[in-house]
Amino acid sequence: MANSGTSTHLKVVIGEAVIASSAATLSTAALEVPVWAMFVGWISFFTRGVNLKQGAINLACVLIGLALGIGAAHAMAVLTPLLGGYAISAVVFAVTGIALSLAKVPVFNNLLGFFLGLVAYFASHQPPSMSAFTMLTVAATLGATAAFLAHALQKRIHQNAGQPKFVP
Repeated sequence: MANSGTSTHLKVVIGEAVIASSAATLSTAALEVPVWAMFVGWISFFTRGVNLKQGAINLACVLIGLALGIGAAHAMAVLTPLLGGYAISAVVFAVTGIALSLAKVPVFNNLLGFFLGLVAYFASHQPPSMSAFTMLTVAATLGATAAFLAHALQKRIHQNAGQPKFVP
């Protein structure tokens, strides 16, 4: 029985590794988006609910976070000449207040998703622009899609083996 469990686990690991490496290759070779940003989407899939609907909502919250990050960068550009080094305090206060308030919105209320989007935008070191938003959206969408496929594969392998599924 333990051998069957090990075999099932090995199938899951290999299958998910193939999906992750394929998504990483697609990110860099075909889409020219950063692999780390693809993994932001992957992570977002698992932040709340593990199904296609919740994964799409989680991704939408990441995209809202990206937009908040771009808005924050614009606000920093406007406020820095006026407030100097204190502009960061005002912008972070405002953006955090917005994100925390959005956490109370029905359906699109994934606080982790909002902050993943914010972090992704700032980690990209891109100027605030539609091209930065598009690049990060493509990467995160690919990651969320790959995570859904990996989870679906895991579920199928466990069902075929007659074992309970593992959900991270």
